Amino acid sequence: MTKRSFQLAAAAVEAVRPALDALRAELEVPGDFPPEALAEADRAAARTRSQAEDATDLELVTIDPPGSKDLDQALHLMRDGEGYVVHYAIADPASFVTPGGALDAALHERGMTFYGPDGRVSLHPKVLSEAAASLLPGQERPSCLWTIRLDAAGEIVDAGVRRARVRSREQLTYEQVQERVDGGTAGEMLALLPVIGTLRQEVERARGGVSLAIPEQEVEKANGGYRLVYRSTLEVEEWNAQISLLTGIAAAQIMRKKRVGILRTLEPADPRDMKRLRRAAHGLGIEWPDGATYGDVIHGLDASEPAHAAFFNEATSLFRGASYLAFDGDLPPKSAHSAIAAEYAHVTAPLRRLVDRYGLEVCLAATAEEDVPEWVHEALPGLPKTMMRSSQRASAYERECVDLIEAIVLSGREGESFTGVVVDLDEPRNGQQGKPGRPTGTVVLADPAVRARVEGDELPLGERTQVRLVSAEPATRTVLFALS
Repeated sequence: MTKRSFQLAAAAVEAVRPALDALRAELEVPGDFPPEALAEADRAAARTRSQAEDATDLELVTIDPPGSKDLDQALHLMRDGEGYVVHYAIADPASFVTPGGALDAALHERGMTFYGPDGRVSLHPKVLSEAAASLLPGQERPSCLWTIRLDAAGEIVDAGVRRARVRSREQLTYEQVQERVDGGTAGEMLALLPVIGTLRQEVERARGGVSLAIPEQEVEKANGGYRLVYRSTLEVEEWNAQISLLTGIAAAQIMRKKRVGILRTLEPADPRDMKRLRRAAHGLGIEWPDGATYGDVIHGLDASEPAHAAFFNEATSLFRGASYLAFDGDLPPKSAHSAIAAEYAHVTAPLRRLVDRYGLEVCLAATAEEDVPEWVHEALPGLPKTMMRSSQRASAYERECVDLIEAIVLSGREGESFTGVVVDLDEPRNGQQGKPGRPTGTVVLADPAVRARVEGDELPLGERTQVRLVSAEPATRTVLFALS
């Protein structure tokens, strides 16, 4: 939801791969799986699954970025009188992973998939994540099949999940679905995605939630070098995200009723971050009327505009500090995720996040009115720490990747001037960036898409200003600007 990522053009991948390999080694990003874990995964992939309900007649489709193979979700939408039914099949890695085994231990060590600009370091071995457990088209797969009924306004009427065998009919990209919707060729089922997605967006706004359409930063070849640009999200990406959010909200409700589970939580934004965001809006020429909430401002922006895209990236600072809350028996106080403005649980990406496997098991047991498996009870107390450790490692990797790519793209352009906005100031300090005691801060550029350090005697906080590139050092992953 708040991931800031890069997409490298094919020509740029090989140029930066050595630096990225060195970075992965430095940050101890997970490498190969232990042999015993791989062997266990191979055996699990070849094993015949126990019989589950046959739902292969459900005409599901997946919607993912081009080339994706680790397909966690497949959906089917239908009308139900004046309301709607969302069928959401989620990959079922628990059908392949033996609790306490070598593979399970390796998954707990990783915690999640690590994303870099040249690819991903997967949570699961590829024999599972990109083959036996992935909801690939035309293949019968075990799944956790959600059925969520909505009323005419998009509010949840009831929800449940059960194990079922499914077969996705088609693997679609966001662009393909957007083209079909815009061109009127989506068909009856997919034509409901903008209907239900828009209803859920309205429900979200009514409860005070905000979803960020964070633009992806792309590296393109230009004038013998590379340039950074923003790729705005498509409407279908936001509608599709609402289906995932819907499921996570339904899961949290089921967990609370069962008195067992693990929630994704986020405290309200730090007032300092909100002030920083207001300064960014002012400098980027974005109106923030008195009395308007940050959500009001977000809803009026278009991520295809570079200044608006830069603002979306700055807004990710409001989501720092997200954590997990596990409970077993004793109900916690209401623990909303402040950005979603509702209680919420991670259950829709089990191939990429460890915690989702456990959340799904709780919801499966609750729907079937059965006891939660003992291996879930045993793991719950330690899951928040496991996930936070993994999240910190993954975030550090992604952050350093951003810094590296920015330094590579700007290297050789020292002395050039750019238009930027100073969004934050630091206390004067000694350090390798900036002269001793000279004021430094953070500057945001819309074009190129860069956020970096800036130095100057009187930095104009919150104002659009000209800055000069002082240095861009790929070896240290640092970029420094100064007032022009």
